[in-house]
Amino acid sequence: MKSDHPDQFPQPVTSLGILVADVVGRPVRTMPAPGRLVLVDEMSLHTGGCATNTATALARLGMPVEVIGKVGRDPLGDFVLNAMRARGIGVRGVSRDPAVGTSATMVMVDPDGERRFVHYLGANAQLTGDDVDRALITGASIFHVGGALVLPGLDGEPMVELLAAAQEAAVTTVLDTVWDDTGRWMETLAPCLPHVDYFIPNLAEAQALTGLEAPEAVARALLDRGVGMVVLKMGAAGCLVMSATETVRVPAFDVEVVDATGAGDAFVAGFITGLLQTWPLPRIARFANAVGACCVMGVGASGDVRSLPETLTFMSSTELKRLSS
Repeated sequence: MKSDHPDQFPQPVTSLGILVADVVGRPVRTMPAPGRLVLVDEMSLHTGGCATNTATALARLGMPVEVIGKVGRDPLGDFVLNAMRARGIGVRGVSRDPAVGTSATMVMVDPDGERRFVHYLGANAQLTGDDVDRALITGASIFHVGGALVLPGLDGEPMVELLAAAQEAAVTTVLDTVWDDTGRWMETLAPCLPHVDYFIPNLAEAQALTGLEAPEAVARALLDRGVGMVVLKMGAAGCLVMSATETVRVPAFDVEVVDATGAGDAFVAGFITGLLQTWPLPRIARFANAVGACCVMGVGASGDVRSLPETLTFMSSTELKRLSS
């Protein structure tokens, strides 16, 4: 979907990161024993990956968006690119690698909506600074990185350089992470953090990064690393937003979870949309929760993400969960 107000945001959001084809099976009631088979009620092919998911949600919300990433020269790569084009997402920054397959994930959705993943890095692992069109970054309104810690060709100093270049061009920077199965965590990410205006990890990732448990302590520790503002995605517990001068805690919406795949990326898209709308911080946080809630009510990484007016209607008509004391 293209922006309903193309003149309102002449500079697009640029989302750099992982592009994935997801095969989603649900509900997975039990894991099969070796050599055995279990049945699911539904299996479907979707786009996935932090950059694709966030860009898709932004497009549905009416925000102009470009993507930077890499896919293989294979049928899954065709699928991902064609799907993004059909949604009005710019793909000038997506390169194709004939020597490696498109990244893919088997997503197994439990009956309660929680997910298990089997992932192939594929072309995402081959994305390097040489593939990145800097003009798409320095000409953006917001530069979003989706999938830090699983971009081995960019994680570390190359990512620092891109974030610093964005800030030097007065582009707002937003960084999101993925669980680091290698265990490097802060060793890899620390040099990036002083160049991040909004850091939006989920709570488990942020706890692993800092070694702390309490959300407020985790957020303060990340601020001490140079982040401008920390936004912790906490699932059913809502979100915590903290800067040096302001703290906002917003509960989640009370909805039935069908599939939580992509909810964090939808939240990020909601937060970015709120920034572009220049709303007050509590409204931005609540709107981000609303976009994430809509996502989990559908199947796949884009779920039931809606237009901006439809999401505002949902936000005003849906009950919030109570915050735990």
